[in-house]
Amino acid sequence: MNIAYRKQFNEQFTTEKYNQLIDSITTDFNYRPTFRIGETPFFISNTLKNQLLEGCNEVIAFIQQDGFKELTNIALELNRKVPNEDNHTTFLAIDFGICEENGNIIPKLIEVQGFPSLFNFQNQLSQKFADLYPFLNELTPFLNGLDNESYLKLIEEVICNNYPKENVILLEIEPEKQNTKIDFYYCKRDIGIPIVCVTELIQKARKLYYTNDKGLKVEVKRIYNRVIFDELDLRTDLQLNFDFSADLDVEWAGHPNWFFRISKFILPYLKGKYFIETTLLSDLKEIPTDLENYVLKPLFSFSGSGVIFHVKKEDIEAVTEKDLYILQKKVNYLPIIQSPDGKVKAEVRLLAVWKKDAPSPTLVTNLVRLSRGEMIGVKFNKDKDWVGGTIGMFEK
Repeated sequence: MNIAYRKQFNEQFTTEKYNQLIDSITTDFNYRPTFRIGETPFFISNTLKNQLLEGCNEVIAFIQQDGFKELTNIALELNRKVPNEDNHTTFLAIDFGICEENGNIIPKLIEVQGFPSLFNFQNQLSQKFADLYPFLNELTPFLNGLDNESYLKLIEEVICNNYPKENVILLEIEPEKQNTKIDFYYCKRDIGIPIVCVTELIQKARKLYYTNDKGLKVEVKRIYNRVIFDELDLRTDLQLNFDFSADLDVEWAGHPNWFFRISKFILPYLKGKYFIETTLLSDLKEIPTDLENYVLKPLFSFSGSGVIFHVKKEDIEAVTEKDLYILQKKVNYLPIIQSPDGKVKAEVRLLAVWKKDAPSPTLVTNLVRLSRGEMIGVKFNKDKDWVGGTIGMFEK
């Protein structure tokens, strides 16, 4: 994409530098991430950046339209509903595959989530790349004029909403076992909030408490929610001492309902050049004869689970809960990043936060995933190099 920076990076790249990058991350907490980190940033041209922003703004406009909650209420009925929902989501993650269409490069919306992503890790990753490749300081991973200081300040405001840090927790299912726990570590270090497992919360009347490092019970006033209910529902071995469905005296940084409202559920409603033909199975009039051009996806799964890439007629017929699956047209990912031995595909996730009283969300930074395989997610590219999670760099 940005050919000059790509050339400069590839000329300076060595395996030793990549190992230094991983060692630098590992040293911070004596922990090496379990997901693969890509060897290179993605140098995003202004043209592609403008396309990504245009696509994001169309998604945001759809979410902000009158009647959005009424439209998406069924998403809660199909899953579960948590009380005390706020007026809008706190977080947005908008994923675009970098594709080719009619000979042109174009981003295509793959997924959108009303859920947080690796806000703290991505910030650290961009700095660690710049430490090894100083010319990267000419670029930025941020949007809307943010820099490292203003970005962290904004993220802290959104997560904490002015509550004392001890009363704000990052909540997850066995956080020490999650692939994303490196992000939790940076969040705790940079923002100063504790990491708490769902099994450690105690409910008394309408209030929640956790035990701090000194053994004292502390009231929880705001939850930075990283819990995926899909995973929680499978963990029948866990004993919870509170009820997500209870009317609790607590605020949410990322209310659980928005995970369902802003999800693959809305993809069939999005029309335009950046959006892919997507049909809810319950609305499918007839099964296409060219199923090799489609992907079958569950609406509310996470991290690529349950996706059928090579769809057969029997796969569609076997789905009993057709309200919970979509059939999506495949897109042609364009191998676009020049590695030492061939080109690599990319998917860009733009990340936004939405302060409590703000009129609209703010796009802040990004996450990029690199792939040589059929699917983009890091778990689909094992035993390959120049793949995995990385950061996109924009011109300032």
